[in-house]
Amino acid sequence: MLYKNVRIASIAHVLPEEIVSSSKIEQRLSPLYARLKLPEGRLELMSGIRERRFYPVGTLPGDVSLRTAAAALSSSGLAPDRIGACLHGSVCRDCLEPATACRVHHALQLPHHCVVQDVSNACLGILSGAAQIATLIEAGQIEAGIVVGTETGRALVENTIVRLNADKTLTRDSIKNSLASLTIGSASAAIVLCRADMTDRGGRLVAATAYADTTHHELCRSEGLSQVMHTDSERLMRAGVNAGCQNFQRLLEVTGWSRDDINRTFCHQVGSAHRKLMLSELGLPLERDYATLEWLGNTGSAALPATLSIGIEQGLLSDGDQIALLGIGSGVNCLMMAVRWGVH
Repeated sequence: MLYKNVRIASIAHVLPEEIVSSSKIEQRLSPLYARLKLPEGRLELMSGIRERRFYPVGTLPGDVSLRTAAAALSSSGLAPDRIGACLHGSVCRDCLEPATACRVHHALQLPHHCVVQDVSNACLGILSGAAQIATLIEAGQIEAGIVVGTETGRALVENTIVRLNADKTLTRDSIKNSLASLTIGSASAAIVLCRADMTDRGGRLVAATAYADTTHHELCRSEGLSQVMHTDSERLMRAGVNAGCQNFQRLLEVTGWSRDDINRTFCHQVGSAHRKLMLSELGLPLERDYATLEWLGNTGSAALPATLSIGIEQGLLSDGDQIALLGIGSGVNCLMMAVRWGVH
């Protein structure tokens, strides 16, 4: 979809302070490593992830989302009463019901006429929420909206370590479906979008395109709230890259951009092999892409927007830069956005 009247007014992120290295996780997996004679350093070598971060034990996603959303709203310069949609888009949420977005809405004292809901779409949740808000703005139904999400990966990593050490039937081959769970980290991100005439901050949303190949919906499964995840990483990577190639071509056609017109890319942060393969297949140079996976790990739906927020904070974007946001999530779903940064 092409957008003529939507701006990304602000983006914010909140990161945990506690750092957990891949080597520390391997130390805790020493019973498994010793039994299967696995070499130390395997986790970082395979994923490219040196460390990840975790919020304190007992932290609910909403605890952090409140802070991130408040920071994004303050940075946007918009009054709370202009917000017409409040969405929460992370895989992690406070409870099955009500929507965690209700807690955020209450804390920010947003208006009663606001659309309030959670959006669930694996690692695309926050980006999907941004697209929904953008469409509502373009249609003239709301003036502005905020989407936020917080991934709290500690429990998944902790449970995976316990399970791998306890299961004596595991082999080098059968543990592969659990390795992706050990790359998970925690992060929070929020995006405020608004009607184009309401601000000259941030950047203008040019287009968004989606592509779904749901024949691969069983390649990555998280079982309810049990914090157990099984991932066929190799097949998922190939399926995700293929979906990315299909959708990127659509993005170029819709925007009229060429690859050379793109100044900077931000893609979903899964692992180094996935990132290199995806950018290579899309025909995009690695040096134009900004990554945080080495020190944040895979932070789910927060990965792409948090990385974009960090990149902005580090001064990576200039006025007039054309940006491609390349999102991929299990399912397999792909959502990509084109943004022109600055006042243009």
